[in-house]
Amino acid sequence: GALIGAAEGAADFTALRAIGADFVYLEASHGGRGRDRMFASNLQRVRDSGLQFGVMHTYDPCVPAERQAANFVTTVPRDEELLPPAVALETLADECADPVTEAGVESELTTFLNQIEGHAGKPAVLKISRAFEERYRLAGRIERRLWLSRNWLQPDYAGRPWTLWTANDRLRTEAGEEPVRWVVLQP
Repeated sequence: GALIGAAEGAADFTALRAIGADFVYLEASHGGRGRDRMFASNLQRVRDSGLQFGVMHTYDPCVPAERQAANFVTTVPRDEELLPPAVALETLADECADPVTEAGVESELTTFLNQIEGHAGKPAVLKISRAFEERYRLAGRIERRLWLSRNWLQPDYAGRPWTLWTANDRLRTEAGEEPVRWVVLQP
């Protein structure tokens, strides 16, 4: 599958399916107000492609959970066809204007997950970066499926198996001019 957002431009979902993609995740929202500028058009086009699809929110530990959840639920429609929502955990709280403790990051993330999972009707997948996991060690404390990243070699930094793996973050294909982030699903 692939992870698609504004950085990939106007993706050709039919072409992605033709080269072997079975699913697509679309970047939808980030933080308390951010929205991927291509989300609405990508959502319409992926529906027409026949691919399974889901959405991703990029979590910001500096923004309260309620504001981020409100951004997610107003951006992402309720739809039983959607794959479980994914939450990208990449930004560390070190840059927050108001200091956030490690316990605070976990508490706010748990609140956020409860709210978006209620909207989606499915447990979320945590797309956790190596740096985020090394700092907060959440993979072992929050029981959700994991989405890890490492180009070409399977990631091993979470201490437990991954469900999704970004295996190549700049795969060039016939499906478009811009490279895509290619994602593997573990059976």
